[in-house]
Amino acid sequence: MHKCAAQALSWGSTALLLTMAVSACGQDHPPAKDARSNASPLEKSDIPWSGGPSPYDAVVKLDDGRRVAMHYRRGKGLVEQHYSPQARAWSKPALIYRTKTDACQGIELRAKGETVAAIADFGTYCYDGEPPTESIAAVGTDGLTKWDTNITKDFDGWERAAISKDGQQVTFERDVTLHWNRDEGFDEAQEGHGSGG
Repeated sequence: MHKCAAQALSWGSTALLLTMAVSACGQDHPPAKDARSNASPLEKSDIPWSGGPSPYDAVVKLDDGRRVAMHYRRGKGLVEQHYSPQARAWSKPALIYRTKTDACQGIELRAKGETVAAIADFGTYCYDGEPPTESIAAVGTDGLTKWDTNITKDFDGWERAAISKDGQQVTFERDVTLHWNRDEGFDEAQEGHGSGG
């Protein structure tokens, strides 16, 4: 009888400990946050375009499988999203450059390594054929959550962007040259053409 009582007490204690452990699991350790909780559908420009792919939307793929997309939003400016192959999701839209001026010309994106270069333009009377009044050169690196931007006023817009092989430097060119490097960001635009990488 004494042995039976001891076994029952032992089983009861085990059951009680097991019940406490199970209930504690749910309270002490909340479930891990879903990696896609900051996800958003890929947005497109809200500026009408017909006759083919819109120049107001651009996407570029990085070597590691990530993608960067940019588009124009009326009354807002230049918007960026990036895609993570691990999360299989696009980030929430982020405003790279705020302006209420009309979008002007298309968006150009280049990528090398973890560096992305972007060219975009806005103009007050661009729809009437006037040149841009705000020309954007932008560079994003690493996590793509912070972009360096350079705005040139009353300029015809950058024609091309070249990224060095190591992704440490970017050169924007037209009749002047604008340099960006990872350590110091943008310098002042200079006359003449640089040697892109």
